[in-house]
Amino acid sequence: MNVNGFDFGGLFDVELAWRSLPFVLEGLPVTLLIAVSGMAIGLVLGLFLALARGSQRLLLRWPSRIYISFMRGTPMLVFLFILYFGLPVVGIEFNAITAAILGFSLNSAAYIAEIDRSSLNSIDRGQWESAKALNIGYWTALRKIILPQATRIAIPPLTNVFMDIVKATSLAAVITVPELFQKTQIVAGREFDAMTMYLLVAFIYWPVCIVIGFIQERLEKRYSKYV
Repeated sequence: MNVNGFDFGGLFDVELAWRSLPFVLEGLPVTLLIAVSGMAIGLVLGLFLALARGSQRLLLRWPSRIYISFMRGTPMLVFLFILYFGLPVVGIEFNAITAAILGFSLNSAAYIAEIDRSSLNSIDRGQWESAKALNIGYWTALRKIILPQATRIAIPPLTNVFMDIVKATSLAAVITVPELFQKTQIVAGREFDAMTMYLLVAFIYWPVCIVIGFIQERLEKRYSKYV
C-alpha cells in the first residue's frame, strides 16, 4: 500500500517472515527455558528474601534489604555482563545459558521478594496469633494458612514479573544466548530487513504473553476459594 509516496508494504515482507519463522522459532525453547527457570528459582529465593526482610533479626533483615536494593537498582544488562564477561576475570566461568538463567533468577528474586512481603503483610495478623494459640508451628502455619491466602493476592503482580522476564530474555542475545531475539538479529543482519524481523519476533512474544495471562486467570480462579 502506497500513501503519499510511502510504501507501507515495505515495512513487512510476508515472504521473508514466513521463510524465516522456523529458524527464529528455534530460539523459543531457549527463551522459555531461561524464563521458566529464572522465575522458578526466583520464586524460591524471593520467598526466603521476603521472610528475611520481615524478620526481627538484623543479621537477616539488613542483608536481604541490601540485596533487594542492589538488584532493583542495577540494570539487568549490566548484571548479565558481570556474570558472563566479568566473573571469568576472577576464575569463575559460566556458559551463556547458565549465566542468563542465574542472572534472571537472582534479579527476579528481588522483585518477587517485595511482592511476597506485601502479600504476606496483607494477611490479618490475627491469623498468625490464632495459629500460635492452637500450637501450630511457624512453618506449618505459613505453609497451610498464610501462603495460600497470600498467593491469591500475589498472583497478578507475579504474573507481570514472569511476563517481564520472558520479554527481557531478549537481553541475553548480547551474551550470545541463541534465544528468540538473537535468532531474529541473525536473519535481520543477513537479509538487511530489520523491520520485518523485529515485527515478526514481536508477534511471537505477544501470544506467549497471552498464554501466560490465561494461566494467570486460571490460577486466580483456583485460589479464589481462599477468599
